[in-house]
Amino acid sequence: MTKKRKVLLICAGFVVVGGFVALSVAKRRQPSVEVRLEKVQRRDLVSIVTASGQVQPKSKVDVSADITGRIVSLPVREGDMVQRGQVLLRIDPAQYQANVERSEAMLASAQANAAQARASRDQADRAFVRARDIRAQNAQLVSQEALEQAQTQQEIAAANLQAAQHQVDQASAGLREAQEQLRKTTIAATMSGKVTRLAVEEGEVAVPGTFSRDVGLLMTISDLSVIEVKVQVDETDVVRIGLGDSAEVSIDAFPDTTFAGRVTEIANSALRGAAAAAGQGGQAQAIDFEVVITLDHPPADVRPDLSATARVVTDTRARALTVPIIALTVREPEALDSASRRDTSRAALRAQQPAAAPRDTAARRRREIEGVFVVDTVTNIARFRPVRVGIAGDEYFEVLDGVRENETIVSGTYQAIRDLRNGAKVRRSRSTGPDSTAARRAAT
Repeated sequence: MTKKRKVLLICAGFVVVGGFVALSVAKRRQPSVEVRLEKVQRRDLVSIVTASGQVQPKSKVDVSADITGRIVSLPVREGDMVQRGQVLLRIDPAQYQANVERSEAMLASAQANAAQARASRDQADRAFVRARDIRAQNAQLVSQEALEQAQTQQEIAAANLQAAQHQVDQASAGLREAQEQLRKTTIAATMSGKVTRLAVEEGEVAVPGTFSRDVGLLMTISDLSVIEVKVQVDETDVVRIGLGDSAEVSIDAFPDTTFAGRVTEIANSALRGAAAAAGQGGQAQAIDFEVVITLDHPPADVRPDLSATARVVTDTRARALTVPIIALTVREPEALDSASRRDTSRAALRAQQPAAAPRDTAARRRREIEGVFVVDTVTNIARFRPVRVGIAGDEYFEVLDGVRENETIVSGTYQAIRDLRNGAKVRRSRSTGPDSTAARRAAT
């Protein structure tokens, strides 16, 4: 072998060895994932349920007519303060006054008939007594047949008197009814308050609201001394609310002010009237429950039906160990053992639930483990660690078990946590901006 050939073989060997070394180094190097990092810290947490609704007075009365007639007097206007017993409206009484006079005449006629029947009965009584006494003295003077006829006439006269008395009672009832109808032509306030709605004008015809409450509504009187906010709370949140929970209410008409209140009523049945009608196509509809919040100090110029938003404080924690909401994710046990399996974040699982296989989804959720990615600051390796969480604040979860204070965890981005694999190498992101509000809410 020539010297030149030996040199070529040695060079080839170095090239091969160098290639193996370079390949080995390349295999050892893992592409790092750019993430945001944050330390586990202690914070004060406040768990809040937010819901929207409307302002309503605690007490209000919808005034409607019990009779039909034209409105001839309307001494109040919308916004007026009225007192209990104050006249609100008068209906034309002419027809009902005529009914009273007719009923009075019918009563007088029935009383006269009763007096005539009483006189006839008295006469029949005397005739029967006289016939009976004469026959007792001399049976030849009054026959038995004549005595029986006198007794029959007496009974007929008594029955006629009884019927006449019933006619008097009937006429008296008719008169009372006519008088009541006449009384109803004047409508007075049944409570003190403010006229918050006036649905009619003088000259219109008032009709009873027998079949439609809106058709018969004349006005609404509201007691604005106690103001409530009725909000609709989702079924997943209503179980967290309790009577007496404090609330902060924002009314759209007063944008620069918030009002304190307390939960005073929680509905036991859902508001499903409109939702059930809309859900006939087979799609699941949201189920909401009405929660009533009483304001401690409502504004003086508040009006019913104003839009409002309530933030109900359901729980608080002082100096709780916390992790960002966006950092909490879920993994299946199989995914933690296989680096090739694609992971899915908690937010993505909730936002992308497959509708075609509900049973598979339920089984999958039972297998999922909830946790965060803890980063080794020396090797920059992120390891999934199961955690147990408590209440949720606006941006942070309370951690009951699984991590220690000052440990470094992956806190973003949403996409990075969604795709992050157990044991992946990470590097700190240059961007420090928070994830979008929509992503953060989806994570909860």
